[in-house]
Amino acid sequence: MAFRADSTTLPRIGVTGVTGAVGGAVARLVSAPGRPVRFLLRDVSRLPHLGDVDGESEVAVAEYGAPDAAAAIEGVGTLFMVSAAESPTRVEEHRNFVDQAAKAGVQHIVYTSFLNAAPDSTFTLGRDHFATEEHIKASGMAWTFLRDSFYADVFEHFADEDGVLRGPAGDGRVAPVARADVARAAHAVLLAPGEHSGRTYDLTGPQALTLDEIAAILSAGRDRDFRYEPETIEQARASRQKYDPQPFEMDAWVSTYTAIAAGELDVVSNDVRLLTGQKAMTFEQLVASSEPVR
Repeated sequence: MAFRADSTTLPRIGVTGVTGAVGGAVARLVSAPGRPVRFLLRDVSRLPHLGDVDGESEVAVAEYGAPDAAAAIEGVGTLFMVSAAESPTRVEEHRNFVDQAAKAGVQHIVYTSFLNAAPDSTFTLGRDHFATEEHIKASGMAWTFLRDSFYADVFEHFADEDGVLRGPAGDGRVAPVARADVARAAHAVLLAPGEHSGRTYDLTGPQALTLDEIAAILSAGRDRDFRYEPETIEQARASRQKYDPQPFEMDAWVSTYTAIAAGELDVVSNDVRLLTGQKAMTFEQLVASSEPVR
């Protein structure tokens, strides 16, 4: 299942990030007999099992920051672009990849962005997403933005070994979205991109919850106790210093909570249901359907 530069039957859908949770789920959903797809990743050896994939599907190596990525993208009509790994150069990598996609002749980009992305987002990585959105808009390609809330799947990972969620979130609320719902929404857009051109969708869960409520739901669904412990910004930075983070990492970690406190994530959208025909999973349903973090 390798990419053939001289192939006469080129895939219409390109999927990046297939080694990750969202990209991998989207890849499995679009992998259907008779549907040509190209899976784009940095390391072919890490390609996960994608289910029933027919001979029209291909794999190609495409680095976001590579100046020659267009060769791997050529022939893709609609590109699902998962945001790159967090780094100080992420926006530059995104811009390069968008430019390479335009050079390759991509017609439509479906990009995983962030809820309320803006140049002054409290969540620092939301600013990266806004900059990427603006570059995509200026590229001349059609676009659809999936602005995801924080993933419901990760909140259990935020707790320490004692089940404590710590951070300066105050009494703010967030409507976390299941990654499976994001993948289903992306799948719907990729199958009919023309119907979603120029549209921005807010992908959230159906409930805006405080971290106290999230901790209570985790406690009810797991065989252990969870609790939320508020911190000041100064305390949050001090408690995370033991991980020796880079400055951009510290800013992102702390602003995860301050964005909640600021009310920027207190958004409940019906867009998951609009795109998929099914209600978004509640946080309780996500906990019940997932394995505990060990």
